[in-house]
Amino acid sequence: MTIETLEKYTFGDSVVEYLYDRPEETTIQDDYGLTKPGGTVGMRIYPAALADKLARRRDVLDPFAITGVLQTRAWNLEPLVQFKLLGDEIDGYHQGLSMRNSSSLASLRLEGQRLETDGDTQTVVTRLISERGYACEHRLSWQQGAPGFGLKTIFENTGSSNLTLEMLASFSLGSISPFACDDAPEQLFVHRFRSNWSAEGRHERLIAEALHLERSWMGLSAHSERFGHLGSMPARGFFPCAAIEDHETGVLWGAQLYTPGSWQMEFYRLDDQMVLSGGLPDREFGHWMKTIAPGERFASPEAIVATAQGDIDDLCARLVELQEARIHPVPSVEDDLPVACNEWCTSWGDPHHEDIVAMADRLQGSGVRYLTIDCGWYKKDGGNWMLAQGDWEANPRLFPKGLAGAAQAIRERGLIPGLWFEMEVVGSQSPRFNETTHFLKRDGLPVTASGRRFLDFRDPWVKDYLLEKVVGQLRDSGFGYVKLDYNETIGIGVDGADSLGEGLRQHMEGVLSFFDTLRTELPDLVIENCASGGQRLAPAFLMRASQASFSDAFENVQIPILAASEHRLVPPRQMQVWAVLRAGDSLKRLHYSLAAGFLGRLCLSGEIAQLSEEQWQVVEEALGVYRLAAPVIRAGRSRFVQASGASWEHPQGAQALVRVSADGSQALVVYHSFAAPHPLEVNVPLPDGDWRIKAAFPAAGPAPQLRAGMLVIPVGQAFEGAAWVLERNL
Repeated sequence: MTIETLEKYTFGDSVVEYLYDRPEETTIQDDYGLTKPGGTVGMRIYPAALADKLARRRDVLDPFAITGVLQTRAWNLEPLVQFKLLGDEIDGYHQGLSMRNSSSLASLRLEGQRLETDGDTQTVVTRLISERGYACEHRLSWQQGAPGFGLKTIFENTGSSNLTLEMLASFSLGSISPFACDDAPEQLFVHRFRSNWSAEGRHERLIAEALHLERSWMGLSAHSERFGHLGSMPARGFFPCAAIEDHETGVLWGAQLYTPGSWQMEFYRLDDQMVLSGGLPDREFGHWMKTIAPGERFASPEAIVATAQGDIDDLCARLVELQEARIHPVPSVEDDLPVACNEWCTSWGDPHHEDIVAMADRLQGSGVRYLTIDCGWYKKDGGNWMLAQGDWEANPRLFPKGLAGAAQAIRERGLIPGLWFEMEVVGSQSPRFNETTHFLKRDGLPVTASGRRFLDFRDPWVKDYLLEKVVGQLRDSGFGYVKLDYNETIGIGVDGADSLGEGLRQHMEGVLSFFDTLRTELPDLVIENCASGGQRLAPAFLMRASQASFSDAFENVQIPILAASEHRLVPPRQMQVWAVLRAGDSLKRLHYSLAAGFLGRLCLSGEIAQLSEEQWQVVEEALGVYRLAAPVIRAGRSRFVQASGASWEHPQGAQALVRVSADGSQALVVYHSFAAPHPLEVNVPLPDGDWRIKAAFPAAGPAPQLRAGMLVIPVGQAFEGAAWVLERNL
């Protein structure tokens, strides 16, 4: 097999190289001695600075290592696109394990490649066609200055008969690692991020061998670790983000998916190379099939991909920057990352007008900008906030002046009022619960979970109803902020399309469309994305929101661990981190809670109106330092310094996060200690330069030292929290 470079592009500090084995010149003999036609187009991405480190791969396995077998191929060019059509063959001994590399790809031939330019964006379009009556466009886009790329695949039916897809990937990153000449034993590691309720963003790094991702001795059996999410909470179970690391060279490759519902990724290996691919969940994993009629095109969700030399923080910083570039424009009131307040941990679903006003009185003049009325405002007397969604009429006992009266009282105190909705569901205490015409169904029955049923966002009636109940109520009552919560998942899929998975995909696209409608109808509205805390911290939702709830871990000691971990996955300027304050809190506890809020968008809750003057002075001190930190939170790169144990519920040790501003002139360091045993100190690396501490919260907290390019923080008592804003003399 002779592989040649079809084209090579240098985009920023990364190289994208398209590889090709020409069909008229190449035949490939597989391990059974059969001859296969060439013609495969592949791709590899790597840091431009390491172009001279690329290895020449071995072509065949060592014949002395495999008794009686000679000239066994060590690797084959990984195809640029991955899809499978109904009825086509799967080989590689992996039916039920993976649907990659099916016979649907065998007849694809290169039609051509072109480079499109649109303003500061360049897109490489590679078109592959099959004599069987279909084609694929692989689109790789790069925006000037971006640290990575957008990828998607478009499938087109060019024939005269319907074709049914059983799998379609958004991306497939092969040739990993291009710096190894062989199968890189004990050199490759995989990264992914697990997510459970109130435990989002746990980083997992495993050597490839631990997931049984070694090549088989003859390359006859493919090995796959296929994972993802099924349902409507795309950051539940795992975040839609994964990476492979070449530990020897210090290079990583990673991707995130822009899907609002079910998705999958795969670490895959058939030969010397590792592959990372992902996109829509396939039929085996996600119950997904879609029929494409003649002349129709169907695009995968977008993926963002990047490569980096360094560690997982370096790679994730690139992926987060790619996310930030795709965030839709937000209201200008968000420009300075103002502090919010939410009464959920005050009333726990039982809000009253007079309590809201008392909170607003305390917040008046503090610089806090938003005050949100959370769930329960719509429940009937004796009802439960979790089961009463759907009618969206304010309870007159709770709000005798109506929602408009509460919103007016909040505005009179200089704050922007916010309101909570769980607009996608109807609860069992709503009269609409048994009016199932407009609900999602599976096997003809309404999908029901935790006392909720789900509105079908493919249904025009649903959009009209929510335009009245959500958009109309926000507009007519004078709210400038909305919290869109979501507290159950739909599961594997719904009726009404080619497959359960496709029904779910269409419904979730309708949900995203309604998010877009909110922005169109109310352009000055601040939108908070929430789903049982952080279960929708995924790019498809984040790009449509101003802020997003980071977790439901409201008063837990693990808050700073979760929030710091999520810097690898979410733009911090969107990540709302709660500081729940109680009248019984010690000053030390207030420091711990408020310092955690510096890890994103600070949001206050709890017994705000009941805090003593001494306690409120601590809050005001934090608010003053937070305003200085906001520009660094808004734009910069983060690095997580951990000296803590494995448990999040019972944390030990200490941690710090350092975030350096985009221009390198400022830095924010947020520190927390946990239970003993402790390290003596935490050493936080800073970029080269002459740094000084500009502000500290609390002012009388731990006294760090600047020493040898480090901020050295002494670890004192358990469960301390502090934050420092630093500036560099340029």
